[in-house]
Formats: sequence, structure tokens, C-alpha cells
Amino acid sequence: MAAVRLPRFWEWGRKIVCVGRNYVDHAKELNNPLPSEPVLFLKPPSSYLREGHPIEIPWYSHNLHHEVELGLVLGKGGRCIPTADAMDFIGGYALCLDMTARDTQDTCKQKGLPWTLAKAFDGSCPIGDFIPKQKIPEPQNLRVWLKVNGALRQDGNTSDMIFSIPSLINYISNIMTLEEGDLILTGTPAGVSAVHEGDRLEAGLGNISTMNFTITRSSAKP
Repeated sequence: MAAVRLPRFWEWGRKIVCVGRNYVDHAKELNNPLPSEPVLFLKPPSSYLREGHPIEIPWYSHNLHHEVELGLVLGKGGRCIPTADAMDFIGGYALCLDMTARDTQDTCKQKGLPWTLAKAFDGSCPIGDFIPKQKIPEPQNLRVWLKVNGALRQDGNTSDMIFSIPSLINYISNIMTLEEGDLILTGTPAGVSAVHEGDRLEAGLGNISTMNFTITRSSAKP
């Protein structure tokens, strides 16, 4: 059943677990200290966005940033998953963006508030197609890149992660039960920058998967 449902995980997966500051150069570019353990936050399923739909800048933000990431799609659930067994729980992968309202995030940090407004708005997790596990035999050695209007902005490799894929699955599953169809975003390399209305984004995982999105401004406002 999992093999049939998993390629459309975004339609039924229950949560998106995101890892912040998992690349040294990215932490440094935002003047953040290097973490001694993974930094976690959540996105709701309503943040999923598929190609063909524009990424909307939230009405309350004027500094939306792109963050390209490797996503892990859980093929089965578990709690307190041993590091040695962690890769067995991955059912596949996905190219993902963690869109971040950076000005809102900075305000939240200053006030000691959660990052929900900055990270969890509708469409804040654009995703590409599901990638079967066998198509990425070395997920810990994979180029991750992003272009804005044809100009390369991010170009990193998953080998530069501070916390490895197995260690992330182990850590997260010791805090919350992971379930089939859950998505884990593993962090972004350096080069994040602002996007503006009309911009065109192209992102990729090596030459395995690519996706394209345009930027618009949300008309929603209370």
C-alpha cells in the first residue's frame, strides 16, 4: 500500500519536519551560531505547493527568501529509530523549498517568539516530484542548487550537512513519532536571498530532479 500512495505523499502526509542551520556556511551567512543539536520547526500540510502554482509573498512580509533543500519522504513510521536503521525508513526523496519570510523571522527572534508566521504560511513548502529511493543511491553526496531569473544563487552539497541524514531521523524520532508519508527537510546550503514579484525560480537535485516556480504577492489580508 505504501508503494502505491507514497508518490503523492503531499496529499495525505500528516507533517513536515524542518531542520534549520544544518549547513555551516548558511548558519554563518545569517550570523547564527553553529548548533550543537538539530534545530527543528514544523510546517503544516497546507504549506505544500506544486508546480503550476505561484509562490505567494505573505501580505505581512517584504523580504521573502528561498531555501532549497533535500526532502526525505518516510516510507514507514517509527519511534526512537536507531541511527544504524534510519535509512531503512526512507521511502524516497523530494526536491523542496523552505520559503522564509526573513523580516518576520527576524522580528520573531527578537521577541523570543516561534517562527510560525515566517515559515508556516500557505505555499511555504514548494515541492517537486517524488523520487524513488533507488534513484539516489548516495543522498549524502548530492548537489543541491537554485537559480533566480537564470542566475545561480545556491550551489551546495549534502555532504556538507552538520548533522547527517541518519542522525536527523534518529534525533527527530526520539522527540516525535515519525509516520509514513511525513517529509523531513534537511537544511539549506549558503546563498539564500530575497525574491520579488515576477521572479522565476529554478531548483534542482544534481541532474536528477528540477522544478520551476514564479513569485507573486498574496492578495490575502485581514
